[in-house]
Amino acid sequence: MRRGILIIIALLPTAAMGQQMDFGLANRETGSVFSAQAAALLTRDDDSAFLVPGHATPIDAELTQTPNSPPPQNKKQAKSNHRGAEIKRPSTADSMAGYVDNAIVGTQIRFRSDAGFGVNVPDRSEFFYAKCGCYGFLPKGNLAYDPNAPGLGPGGSNNLNFQQVYLHLEYAPASRFSVFTEVPFRFLQPHSFLTTLLDIPILKNGQGFTASGMPGGSPLPNPSGISDVQAGFKFAMDISSGHSLTFQFRAYFPTGNVGLGLGTGHYSVEPSLLYFQKLTERMAIESQVGDWHPIGGSAGVPTSSPKGFAGDVAFYGVGPSYEVYRGELVRFAPVLEVYGWHVLGGFQTGPPKVDASGTNIVNLKVGARTSIGRSNSFYVGFGQAVTHSVWYKHIIRAEYRYSF
Repeated sequence: MRRGILIIIALLPTAAMGQQMDFGLANRETGSVFSAQAAALLTRDDDSAFLVPGHATPIDAELTQTPNSPPPQNKKQAKSNHRGAEIKRPSTADSMAGYVDNAIVGTQIRFRSDAGFGVNVPDRSEFFYAKCGCYGFLPKGNLAYDPNAPGLGPGGSNNLNFQQVYLHLEYAPASRFSVFTEVPFRFLQPHSFLTTLLDIPILKNGQGFTASGMPGGSPLPNPSGISDVQAGFKFAMDISSGHSLTFQFRAYFPTGNVGLGLGTGHYSVEPSLLYFQKLTERMAIESQVGDWHPIGGSAGVPTSSPKGFAGDVAFYGVGPSYEVYRGELVRFAPVLEVYGWHVLGGFQTGPPKVDASGTNIVNLKVGARTSIGRSNSFYVGFGQAVTHSVWYKHIIRAEYRYSF
């Protein structure tokens, strides 16, 4: 009798609400919920649920949650989870290339060493170093005479070796953005020099210069020191766990001693697009395309030319890699890269012509990268020029990279 009275009291608010609501299908659904509530009340042995009719919290909780339903999330948690999904991207350690710039944004420190051999036109478009100082030793009546030519001289080298060591630092304060700087140290060894320039002996005050580039055959010292410092940023325009499309902007500052062949003597900027794509679990491909643009530079040839000695250089590269070994801690991946340059303007000292525009240079790079864990990475590679025009005939590169 007591149970029946309590059930009637519990259902009175339901009946009153049902008389006031007329929403078609919604009303029938509400009635089914109330029926389920009534059935739950009839089957409970615990009379405490009926102490406050219409506000039985234990039954409300049973009706609104299922055993498998996830716990509710507030707006802050949902936003945090969305942000976590957005920054999912490949790790810096996934990049295996040795010459194509790394498209993956991340924090890293890198030490790199290059040894180049057979540089025969080092001042081409003032890309490697400034206009040869030998133009200042031409007869004053010659149209190419330029006493302000700032580069290595008095002899113009046509066979030069170099070593360059780089310290590269990159810091990523956000998942899509990083800033970097690179400090290079250069060592030069000129081996032979032009004895004529534009078919005219290199003279000054009637004195001739020998193949050593110095009066009387005295040897030219091997210059060394800091080269042009670089700085820039990366912005990942499109990233996922398998690929990254990144815009990179790099600026060069004229910090190298121009007269010693350690720098270009002018500012330059280098925008480029970088791309990383995982093809399979073990195979990836990386690529780069961009343009090196000088700001300022030396006078052209002749000095009255409207074009400067420096000129734009477009560049491109592509490099597939394949992990032939993948252990718990160690990965080993050979890398084959093709890297090319197309000179769009400027001049050069040396055969076959003075105008450097239209020059094409292509190198084939073969190397391998060994990764240890997710932070340590070593690369060793060899590059060979495959075109008649070269920046260098051969190059050897070694690199250590630590990714944070």
